[in-house]
Amino acid sequence: MYGLITNKKENGLNQYEIAVLYHPDLEVDLSKAEERVKKIIEDNKGKITATDNWGKRKLAYNIKKNEHAIYVFYTVDIPPANVQKIESTLNITNEVIRFLITKPDLKAISKAEALKKKKAEQAKDAQDDSDEDEESEASES
Repeated sequence: MYGLITNKKENGLNQYEIAVLYHPDLEVDLSKAEERVKKIIEDNKGKITATDNWGKRKLAYNIKKNEHAIYVFYTVDIPPANVQKIESTLNITNEVIRFLITKPDLKAISKAEALKKKKAEQAKDAQDDSDEDEESEASES
């Protein structure tokens, strides 16, 4: 695969992002609920590569009579056949009020990172130019 970006790994695992909304009452003791979700993923031959906890946020609309939820995002590698099993298990997990499993758009991510890097270089060049202008004005005075 020459230069082709793909979600499929050599070991037969695909990369997915799982957004989990935990019940807001679990804010104090979220670790048990997170361990339960991690166990569900690992029991289905998945591997968590990154976790991003956004904390408690207000929902756009009530879900199961809750105005708030704790947002946690997982980046995982899972065999494609096991995604359905994870979904069905998360559906009956009491701590989880909503979840979404998606495949990341790796082309868009790499394009965004390249653009971010380019903008950072341009900002650095602009900063260097303004520093040179300030030095030349100071030497003229």
